[in-house]
Amino acid sequence: MKRMFLLAACLLALAIGVAACGDDDDETTTSGAATTEQTTGSGAEAGENVVQVAQGTPDLSTLVEALTAAELAKTLEGPGPFTVFAPTNEAFEALGDTLSTLLEPANQEELAEVLTYHVVPGELTASELSDGQMLETIQGDSLEVKIEGEEVTVNGAAVVTPDVEASNGVVHVIDEVLTP
Repeated sequence: MKRMFLLAACLLALAIGVAACGDDDDETTTSGAATTEQTTGSGAEAGENVVQVAQGTPDLSTLVEALTAAELAKTLEGPGPFTVFAPTNEAFEALGDTLSTLLEPANQEELAEVLTYHVVPGELTASELSDGQMLETIQGDSLEVKIEGEEVTVNGAAVVTPDVEASNGVVHVIDEVLTP
């Protein structure tokens, strides 16, 4: 029961991260020397949970598909709060054939483990993250935050869109899929 709650929480956090990408139509995010312009869908409306935010963000559609396959969406629709580090579609595509394998029903537990590794209990905005900080995920392992100038990374994945708000947490969009 506890494991299912954690998995659901992770998925919800991931969904929030994905949905958060949709609120940046004309914003430019600076990450170190690189500048990334996010042009996505509608963004978080008042009252939208992390899953709804992700569903409304085209660049998080693979995350939404994975949350559904792992049966974690309902958990992440819960009260939270969750901090979700949400990989973009491009980050999932970089997995190649591994993604197809993870999405197979026989690999549901492994997929859930990967997804819950992206979710941290509680709500942590970018301003609350610090260099060298260790974040315990609902999966059970930890993520390490690194900050160099304006660039924030989590286990080496760059935060490309921070602080996408949802009714039950916050989503930080990242450029890689994290693996436990």
